[in-house]
Amino acid sequence: MNRRDFLQHSAVAALGIATLSAAAQSAPSPATFKKGIMWGTISAPGSVLEKMQAVKAAGFHGIEAMSHMDRAEVLKARDATGLEIPSVCGEKHWAKPLSHPDAKVREEGLEALQQTLRDAKAYGAGSVLLVPGVVNNEVTFEQCWQRSIEQIRLAIPLAAELGVKISIENVWNNFITTEEQAAKYLDEIGSPWVGWHFDCGNIIRYGEPIEWIRKLGKRIYRVHVKEYSRDRAMRAGNAGKGFDVALLEGANNWGGIMKALREVGYTGYLITEQGGKLADLSTALDKIIAL
Repeated sequence: MNRRDFLQHSAVAALGIATLSAAAQSAPSPATFKKGIMWGTISAPGSVLEKMQAVKAAGFHGIEAMSHMDRAEVLKARDATGLEIPSVCGEKHWAKPLSHPDAKVREEGLEALQQTLRDAKAYGAGSVLLVPGVVNNEVTFEQCWQRSIEQIRLAIPLAAELGVKISIENVWNNFITTEEQAAKYLDEIGSPWVGWHFDCGNIIRYGEPIEWIRKLGKRIYRVHVKEYSRDRAMRAGNAGKGFDVALLEGANNWGGIMKALREVGYTGYLITEQGGKLADLSTALDKIIAL
């Protein structure tokens, strides 16, 4: 091979290596997911710092804080442990729902949401978890829909100012039980500052997580990892008993869920909202991420 041929072959080889390298960097990888845990399900006792130290020791990367906590204490513990706070869960959205018949209560709910957004900004969180309302004997589905959207729209300017997104969670509130309803709800709000906090366990009662993920796509801003057993609920005659099962031992098709999340481009935090020992939850999350 002469010098000219050698240089041509070398250039082609270099180009091939660069192309493979770029492809490898853009390909989905388990490393794009981080492990988090919701504050209310941390089993370790003690102060905020002691709880966060235990979470760190178990191998988690972050926590989902509650709103209306002592900010200084949370920030001190965050900085001491190196844990991230990717999400803040509203502490008052059940007691002060945005769908309440009383306008004063709705106003208080909006103020609580705004406080949650400010807490998130202080902690460096990019999203807040919101239960948008509750359908009950006093509130119809249509009223919940209209009232909650009205209040959420009032919070959007602050969310945009702070750079924190509002993420709606699917819960057992008799409201939004299909993926079509969820997409329509977000469409009607019509803001990139409002998306979805998808709970894999809550939805098992009503439908299949994979279909929700595909429908909502990139509008999923955060994910709750939680298990549910239809069989256990049926045997107990109590829907709530379906949650009394460990991760990987319920109805969730975790392999399919992870595949769907990767397909829609979701990366970042998988936040467990599950009872159990921290070490066991961390190990289970590792197994789920590896699927």
